[in-house]
Amino acid sequence: MATRAIAPGYPQFFSRADGCRVWDADGNEYIDFMCAWGPNVLGYRHPNVEAAVMKQLREVDSGNGPTETLIELAETLTDTLDHADWCLFQKNGTDATTACVTIARAGTGRRKVIMAKGAYHGAVPWCSPSVVGVTAEDRAHLMTFEWGDVASLDTAVAEAGDDLAAIILTAFRHDVGRDQEMATTDFLKAARAHCDRTGAMLICDDVRAGFRLDVRGSWAAQAVKPDLAAYSKAIANGWPLAAIAGSDRAREGAEKIFSTGSFWYGAAAMAAGLATIRILRDTDALAHTVVMGERLRSGLDQVAARHGFRLRQTGPVQMPMVLVDGDQDLRIGNALCLAALRHGVYLHPKHNMFLCAAHGPAEIDRAIEGVDAAFTEIVAAGVEHA
Repeated sequence: MATRAIAPGYPQFFSRADGCRVWDADGNEYIDFMCAWGPNVLGYRHPNVEAAVMKQLREVDSGNGPTETLIELAETLTDTLDHADWCLFQKNGTDATTACVTIARAGTGRRKVIMAKGAYHGAVPWCSPSVVGVTAEDRAHLMTFEWGDVASLDTAVAEAGDDLAAIILTAFRHDVGRDQEMATTDFLKAARAHCDRTGAMLICDDVRAGFRLDVRGSWAAQAVKPDLAAYSKAIANGWPLAAIAGSDRAREGAEKIFSTGSFWYGAAAMAAGLATIRILRDTDALAHTVVMGERLRSGLDQVAARHGFRLRQTGPVQMPMVLVDGDQDLRIGNALCLAALRHGVYLHPKHNMFLCAAHGPAEIDRAIEGVDAAFTEIVAAGVEHA
């Protein structure tokens, strides 16, 4: 990731992390609401996860083939996820989403893939948000529609005709710099119906939201099952791991493709994943992040109003997007987040944030106090609400 993509004034390098706190290279401490951009769902350096990793490292990490930990993790995931019959492991979210598309094309013998405009599915030519170094041929069979708009999806499916291999959707709309939108059941069922009718594969890109909204998969509560789902980030609490979880309907395509990576057999990250999933499945960790997210959302609304501002807080409370109403150029949001850093709170002005199980009432209240102080600071500096 280029450091120029980070807002000016933000720390660029970090020295350590623990629980819900990070320290930059200059020794400044922050209550962190980015959680390594999503992977740390239990908190940095969770003792049970770290112990599982250390145990595995004493035996073997990368070898000539997988360890039994892979089998144990695959069985745990297929028992936990409501849509999964098999798993394939990689290292990054981009690995997983790209392999999902490859599997869909291999299984259907078709080429067209439909995605929502503005959605992020990874950093390779077929889906990168940047067109630098990307050729028209890389995206020749990629089609787009308006997120959440069933009529727009209907049109795209009709245009794809009998060459539709897959519809790929993020778990919910979490585009940068805009209000987040949860997927409605009607929208998801429409996508599922199109795939059932045409024989295409429905792919859930659950890289960002997976194991945060619901340990069974982010669409489980809506009873919509994807044929393929991509997971990474929170799957191993910060250790490098990604997974595809697929249904039997997608198995034939998965068996056909060539899929490998230099470190994909790494057992330490799989041990971390196994420990993480078991904790999320067997404890109230995710419910706790919801309670803390509600506490944060309420507190931020109150301090903003006290200083004459109104916030737009959207998306799941455990993955909050916080924007200042009327702040079209992010002038206020950037100033607020930079001031919050000076008061020990690490927020982001335009990307959704994350809570973890290590955020407790004391940390949430301390963060609200820090944001209150940040508002006081920017108002004193002449920043006014739009």
